[in-house]
Parts: sequence; structure tokens; C-alpha cells
Amino acid sequence: MAVAESAGLGPVLAFGLVGVFGVGAQWLAWRLRLPAIVIMLAAGLIAGPATGLLNPSRDFGDLLSPLIALAVAVILFEGGFSLDLHRLGDAKSGVARLVFIGAPLGWFLSTLALVWGAGLSWESAAVFGGIMVVTGPTVIAPLLRTAKLARRPARLLQWEAIVNDPIGALAAVLAFEVVITLRSNLPMSEALGHLALGIVFAAVIGGAVGWAIARAFCRGLVPEFMKVPVLFATLLITFAVTDSVLHESGLLAVTVMGLVIGNADLPSHEELRRFKEHATVLLVSGVFILLAANIEIDQLAALDWHALLFVVLVVLVARPLTVLISLIGSGLPRNERVFIAFTGPRGVVLVAVAGLFGQRLVEVGVLDGGRIGPLAFVLVLVTVIVHGFTLAPMARRLGLANTDKPGLLVVGGSRFTTALAETLIKAEVPVLITDPNHAHLIRPRANGIKTFYGDILGEAAEDKVELMSYSTLLAATDNDAYNTLVATDLAPELGRDKVWQVPRLKDDRERHALPTQLGGRRFGAGRTLEGWEKLLAEGWTFRVTKITEEYGLPEWRQKRPNAQPVMVIARNGDLRFVVDPQAMKVEAGARIISLLPPEAKEEEVVANSIAGEAPSGQPGPAAPIP
Repeated sequence: MAVAESAGLGPVLAFGLVGVFGVGAQWLAWRLRLPAIVIMLAAGLIAGPATGLLNPSRDFGDLLSPLIALAVAVILFEGGFSLDLHRLGDAKSGVARLVFIGAPLGWFLSTLALVWGAGLSWESAAVFGGIMVVTGPTVIAPLLRTAKLARRPARLLQWEAIVNDPIGALAAVLAFEVVITLRSNLPMSEALGHLALGIVFAAVIGGAVGWAIARAFCRGLVPEFMKVPVLFATLLITFAVTDSVLHESGLLAVTVMGLVIGNADLPSHEELRRFKEHATVLLVSGVFILLAANIEIDQLAALDWHALLFVVLVVLVARPLTVLISLIGSGLPRNERVFIAFTGPRGVVLVAVAGLFGQRLVEVGVLDGGRIGPLAFVLVLVTVIVHGFTLAPMARRLGLANTDKPGLLVVGGSRFTTALAETLIKAEVPVLITDPNHAHLIRPRANGIKTFYGDILGEAAEDKVELMSYSTLLAATDNDAYNTLVATDLAPELGRDKVWQVPRLKDDRERHALPTQLGGRRFGAGRTLEGWEKLLAEGWTFRVTKITEEYGLPEWRQKRPNAQPVMVIARNGDLRFVVDPQAMKVEAGARIISLLPPEAKEEEVVANSIAGEAPSGQPGPAAPIP
């Protein structure tokens, strides 16, 4: 037994445990609606220092450092790949200031906070201060979604995180190269030349490889099924070769490579983006678990009031000063500048890169480099928890939160969608109708419905449509192929259960059926847009009926035997369309939106006249919205 314990789990079983703990923590965080990074930190500490079940240094041995280095390389490539310079929109000026002014200033102020607050040496502080420029793109997005932030401050925070993701790593690389050259006792001119050579070498190699990959993909030299494997293999070999030729240049090379490929307008960009997102989730989870499990009890015990002072200086001094100075003269309103200044959650990229460089600093003789990892965990934990609880209230207090209920985004202007939108608006559900055909928007505009003229998949929509304001999408144009394209493209962003599509013509025929991964969910028992339009032309009208404990679904069915239920507004505001009217389930407190035949409207008018009421009203819990 003692032999087994000393030998450890072995790399294969340890790999399995890292995957289970990492992905399991992500899933648990999704179920509990908590920041994933908090659950992953707890999982890593439980698996490592708390129980000793997983000890990465023991279980992986010499493989640990290169494994983390390769994972960080992929993560930084993803950061560069995500930086699409064409999509900054109206946040471009503010993002430029936060990058060109904010990044160097934040590096300097963070270094001071590490020296004066945490008591680190200037060497460790300079390296870690560069990494702290990163504000956590994997953390900020879900926080912004929860806060329902207005578009411009949300874009500023999101793009600052995306842009500074690779910049923070590059700053750490530069600082580390300076540390190495100074410790090599080389003359200053030679040391600076060595540093400049490393930067130029990595940038040229990364740019050249990225350009070559982009050209090969555009010219069809690589088949579709091999694009992702070729990209992944090229990424790994680029990092390995440049890092072996010139130490620590690999991270810069893959970041530049990702930046070049991400801005090459590749036709397969979306497929590559989704792959690297999936790979990044796995690698981020794995690296985070490895680093958390590798922390020793002595390192955690060494965290004293200096660590607390360091976090306070970063959150309340370094970050606000960096943002407020950077945005002077930007023209942004004061409430937006204040909000951005006090919003700077750190994420897994910070921990991954900090853990890597902490080990490298110890290897070159900077002993307090071992404190970087625990300090990074503390900073991430505190900022995620603090911003997780304060972001939404602060946004509301400063008037930057979208207080509307989750709404419906309708793609396609028609008689059916206009009537449905009018009904939803009366039920206090926000609706936006978009259509690339200007003529199709005449009817909804005449009825006072909010519209957007243009392609919902285009760049203009990214700048002008608050996609986060709409929880559900309905693709209902008169073009089945376009509906399928819209639903397929936006499903990963909104969630496949929230994307709906009017049934296609011949959708029920095997010869014309599409794979399940294409298009959105169908509703209305197969009735096409033409079928819905025909009902309206025959005089059918929309009605909203509230279901209560006393007036339940059986009573509604009995009173409305010919009604065609279209959708249900749940008690919590969630929207869902009715797939099969016979199997429909509606809880008390929900509302049913249905189409009623002309005779039902006449019966309603007669009943109201007998009761001495206005035609627009209806007694009881099933009162329609006038």
C-alpha cells in the first residue's frame, strides 16, 4: 500500500481525474448558476491539498511543466484568434485607450501593488504585474449576461478582456525575458539586443505561419474535414519550434498566429471558432485543476495580511486609476467610466499564465516566484465573488442595466409575426422584428413595433441589436433556407432550446428532412408560415389567457375547443412555443397565447353584451388583453 501511495496515481489515471474534476466543476457551476472558476478552485483544492488524491508534481513528474505550457499556448492562441478588429463597433475608441494607455499603466500600478502590498521582489512583481493586465474574458461574459448591461459598456468590458488577454501574456513574456537577460550577466546592450531579437523572431514566425495557414485555407489546399486538425498541429509545432530556438518566444508566436488567422476572413471561421472554444474550455478546466491541486499547504498558510492588502490595492486603487486615467477625454458618460473602473474580474487565463511563469521564475532562481500562483488564486477568487454579487446592482444604480423582461427576437416581418408581436407587447414582453427586406417591415413599423432593417447575421446587427435583451428567437421569414441558416448560426449563442423556426414546406417528408443539428425547434404541429397567415386572413385573432389554480388547462380546453395555441409565457417570464397542442403542459400563473376562430370572437361579444360589459373585456381569470 505504501508503494502504491509513493508511486502516485500515474499519468493516465491522473489525466482522467483532471478531466472529471474540471468538466464536472463546469457542469456543476452551470447547474448552480455560479461562476465556474469558483467551483473549479474548490474542486482543485479538494482534490489536491485537502485530500491528497491528486498531486500533479508527483503524478505527472517532468511532464507537468510542458503540459501546462502547451495548454497555455492554446489558450493564448484562442485569445488572439478571438480578436476580430472589425467587430469593435462604437467601443473602438474606448477599447483603444484601455489597451494602449490602460495596459502599460495597469502593468505599472499592478507591479507597485505587488511590491508594496504583497511584498514580492521587483522581478516577480514585474512578471506577475504584466499578467494582471488580463481581466478574464471567460469570466466577464457570463457576468455581463447576468447584469443585462447596456451595449456600449458591455462591449468595452468584453473587448478589453479579449484584447488584453494576449497582451497580458506578452507583457509577462517580455518581463520574464528581461529577468533572464539581467541574470545572465550580459552587457546591457547585448541583453537588450537579445530581447529585441526574441520579440522580432516570435512575431515574424507567428505572423508568417498564420498567413500561410490562412492562404492555404482560402485557396482550398486543405479539405474541410482536415482544417481543424491541421490548425491544431500547426499551432503545437509553431510553439514547440520557436520555444526551442529561443526560450519563451513560443507564447508570443502563437498569439500573433491566432491574431493573423482570426482577422483573415476565412470562410470556415465559425467552425474553427467553435472548435477552439471547446478546446479552450477543456484546457482551461484542466490547467486550473492542475494548478489548484499543485498548491501546497505551506503556500496557502503563507498567505497573510499582505495578500489581502494586495487585493485591496488592485481592486480599489490600481484598476480604478488605470481606467479613469485611460478614458480621460474619451467622451464616455461618467456613469459608464465609473462602472468600468470598478469592474475587473480576473479569470482562468490569469491563473494559468501565472502558474506557468511562477514555476519558470523559481527555476531561474527567483525564489518568491512560487508565491505568484497562490496570489493569483486569491485575486481571482475575490474579484469573481465581489463582482458576481455587485455587478448587477451597480449597473442598475448607475442606470446602465437593461431592466426589460426577457424578450422575443423575431426574424421576418409578416402579418403573422406582426400580430404575434402586438399581442406580446400588450403582455409586456419586449419584441424586436428584423428583416433584410425593407418592405416586410412596413406593417410592423406602422403598428409601432420596434424593428431592425438588415441581416441579423451581419456586422451591422452586432453593433445595433442588443442580442442579450432577447432570450428567445423565432425565425419566421418566407424563406425556409434563410430561417434554417439563422437558427443554426444563433443557436450556440442563445441556446438551442431557445431558438425556434416556423416549420418548413415538406418538412415532414423524409426526402426533404434536415439533420437535427440544422435549424431551430419547430412548433405549431407542422403548420407553416403560410398556414398561420391563412388563419389570420380568415379572421382568426390572437388572445392571451392566464391559467390559474381555479381556471386550469382542462377548463381552457373546454371553453376554447377550437383554439390554436401558439406559445406560452411561463410564470417566470420564459417564452416557449407550443410544439404539440395535445401534449401541452401549462403551470398555474402562466399565460397561453392562442389564435381563436372568428366565431369565438362573436360568442365573446355576445356573452359580454349579456353580462353588460364592454366587448374588449371578459369576466373571470381568462380575461383577454384588449
